Amino acid sequence: MAPPNDSPQQPPQAQGQGQGQQQQQQAPPQQQGQQQQQRPAAQGSLPLADLNRIVLEYLNKKGYTRTEAMLRVESARTPTPAGGTSSGSGYNSPRNGSRPSTPISQRPAVPEDPSAFIRGYSQLKSWTESSLDLYQPELRRILYPIFVHIFLELISKNHSTDAKKFFDEYSVDHSVLHGHDIEKLSSISLPAHLEENELAKMFRNNKYQLKVSRTSFDLLLYFLHEIETNGGAIIIRLLNQYMETKVTSSRPSRFDTETSLDPEEGLPGQGGADQQIEKFNVQPVKLGKMPMDPEYQKDVTAALEQKDSETKEEAVGSSGANTLVDEFNQRIKQEEGVDSPMREALPLPQYKTADIEAEVMKVADSRSKISLGGENATQASLPSVCMYTFHNTHEGLNCLDFSEDSTLVAGGFSDSFVKVWSLKGEKLTSVLRDDTPSTSKRLVGHSGPVFSTSFSSDNRYLLSASEDKTVRLWSLDTYTGLVSYKGHNHPVWDVSFSPFGHYFATASHDQTARLWSCDHIYPLRIFAGHISDVDTVSFHPNGTYVITGSSDKTCRMWDINRGNSVRVFIGHTAPINCTAVSPDGRWMASAGEDSIIHVWDLGTGRRLKSMRGHGRASIYSLAFSQEGSVLVSAGADNTVRVWDIKKGTNDAGPEPEPLQTDQVNGQAQVLAAEAGKPGDDGKKKKEIIATPDHMSVFNTKKTPVYKVHFTRRNLCLAGGAFLG
Repeated sequence: MAPPNDSPQQPPQAQGQGQGQQQQQQAPPQQQGQQQQQRPAAQGSLPLADLNRIVLEYLNKKGYTRTEAMLRVESARTPTPAGGTSSGSGYNSPRNGSRPSTPISQRPAVPEDPSAFIRGYSQLKSWTESSLDLYQPELRRILYPIFVHIFLELISKNHSTDAKKFFDEYSVDHSVLHGHDIEKLSSISLPAHLEENELAKMFRNNKYQLKVSRTSFDLLLYFLHEIETNGGAIIIRLLNQYMETKVTSSRPSRFDTETSLDPEEGLPGQGGADQQIEKFNVQPVKLGKMPMDPEYQKDVTAALEQKDSETKEEAVGSSGANTLVDEFNQRIKQEEGVDSPMREALPLPQYKTADIEAEVMKVADSRSKISLGGENATQASLPSVCMYTFHNTHEGLNCLDFSEDSTLVAGGFSDSFVKVWSLKGEKLTSVLRDDTPSTSKRLVGHSGPVFSTSFSSDNRYLLSASEDKTVRLWSLDTYTGLVSYKGHNHPVWDVSFSPFGHYFATASHDQTARLWSCDHIYPLRIFAGHISDVDTVSFHPNGTYVITGSSDKTCRMWDINRGNSVRVFIGHTAPINCTAVSPDGRWMASAGEDSIIHVWDLGTGRRLKSMRGHGRASIYSLAFSQEGSVLVSAGADNTVRVWDIKKGTNDAGPEPEPLQTDQVNGQAQVLAAEAGKPGDDGKKKKEIIATPDHMSVFNTKKTPVYKVHFTRRNLCLAGGAFLG
C-alpha cells in the first residue's frame, strides 16, 4: 500500500520470505503490466502479515508517518504471527526530529499481560485529560468503550483480581454518562458471567459506534503508536475488534461537554446508531387537539353566556376584559386543525352536567392566566413557583401528584397507604354520614409500597399504583376504594389518567405498559416493545397516544387504537424517569437518571436540543406552562429549574434585547459561580454549567423535589419531602 500523495515511488519487491530486504526499483510504464502479472504469484508465496510488515518498514523509513499509522490500523485486523511485529509510532521517525526508529522486524511482540492493559488505559486517560479543551469531550467519550473492553478482556483471561482493581479505580470516571451500565457491569467477576450478563454480551457481540473528528482521531492514533510497547498496541487491537469509528471532517464543537452523547454513538439498539429508527419514525400521526363534540360545545356556550350575563356589570367595568364566550370561542378555534384525530378514535361516555361546569371553570381560569410568552414574544418570562414541603415523612414518601384544579395533593407511601391533603386549607369532608372532616384523608388498601398516584380531570377519582402488582381506583367523594385492577405480573411503577378521564395507563416492571378503562377490570391494550422496566407513562394532550419511558434508555409513543408503537426516541444514557408533552402536542421533553433533558419533535421523532443544569442529579418531574413556552424541571439536587423551551430551536423567533439576553445567560453564570462555593460539609461543590436556555433556579435546603405542576393560571406548584 503506497501513499497516494506522499511520493511517486513504489515499495520494492521482497527478496525471500521474512527477510525484509528493500531495493528501490523504478519500472518504465511498458514494464508495469508485466510486474502486475508477477505480483499474484509473489503474494501467493509470501504471507500477508510479512507483506504488511515490509510495507510498514518502507513507510517508516521514508517518514510517511500519516500513511503508516492508517495502514497499521487496517492491518491490525489480521492476527500477528509468533515472532511477528507490533504497531510502531510515527513519532519515532527521524523526520519528526525524535529518536531513530527501531526496525519493525526487530521489535518484540507486545505481551498482553494484565499490567499492560491497565498501563495502557492509564496513560491514555492521562493523555486525554492533558489534551486541549477543544478535543477533550470527544476523546473522553472514546475512553468508555475502551474501559469496558479492557475490563471484559481481563475477566475473560481469568484475571479477576486485576479486573476488579481496574474497575474500582476507573469506573467512577464514567458514572455521569454511563452510571446505569457501570452498575450492571459491577456484578461480573468470573469468565462464566460474560455469557450471563446481557450488557457484556452486547459489548462482545456488537461493535460500539464512535464518532470523532479527523484531528482527534489522528491525535489518538499517533499517541497509541507512541506507547505501543506500553499498552498502546492492545488498545489499537480493541479499537479494531470491537469498535467502529466514523471519522468526520468537521471540527469538534466548543459546546460539547462530557455529559453529552451523540445519537449516532453507542451500541446498536441502545442509544447508538440505528438506521431503522429514521424509517420507523415516518409513520403518520395525528398530533392536533381532539375536536369537541358539537352538542357538548352548544351546552358549554349556553352555560358561559349565562355566566357572562350574571357578571355583566363587573366585566364591562374592567377595561379590555374578554367575555367567557369570546375566550371559549378562541380556544375552539385553536383546536381546529387538519392534523386533529377523529372523535371516533377515542370513544368516551356521555357527558354530564358536572363536565359542563368543569369546562366553564377551565375557561374562566384560562381568561385569568398569566402569560409567560406567547407566539410573538421574543423571550419567555419566569413563572412564580409555590413550593410545598412535607415534613415528618420518615423517608417514606415515594410520590406526589397535584389535582388539575390545584385544590388537592396526593402522596404514596412505603407503608402501603395513600394520603390526600387539601391545598386550600379546608377540611376534607366525605359524603358518608359517619365520617369526620379532617385536613387529610388516609386511603388504605394496598399491600405494598405505593409508587404513583394520579387524579382524574374532574377531580372525583384518584388512581394509585403499587408494588403489590395492582392499581386501585379511589372515590374522592367517599374517600374509599372502588376497584382493584389486576393484570400486571410485577410491581407497577407509574399510573396516569387520560386528559378526558375514563381511560388510564400503567407502567410496570414486567416491561409493558397497559391501557385500561375505569369500567373494565382487564386491560384494553398491552404495549409491549421495551426490553426493560417501563418506568413512566403519560398521555398525549389529545388522548389518542401514550408516551412511555423505560430503563432501556428509550421513549416510545403508542397509538391506543392499534396498540402499536409509532415513535421511538433514542438518546438517553440512563433510565428515563419522566416525560411531558407540550400543550399543543408537537413537542415532548424527557429526563431521567442521566441528568439531561431532551426535547423531541413528535412529528419527525428527532431530537431538537438537550438541556443541562442539574449536574449529576436525577430528574424526577417535568411540566410545560399553559402556552408551552416554559419548561420546569425538578430533581434530586433539591432544585426547581426553569428553561426557555424554544431557545436554540427553529421556533426561537427573533433575538431578544441584549440586556435580556445578559440576564438569561447571567443565571447560568451565577449557577456556575455558586457551585464553586463550599458546601455544608466544608467541601467545594463541583462546578455545574447550565446550557444557555436555562433561565433560573429555585433552591431548597434539603428537599428533593418530586413533582412540578402548572395550574390553569400558569402558577407553578412544586412538592417534595424534607430530608432533615
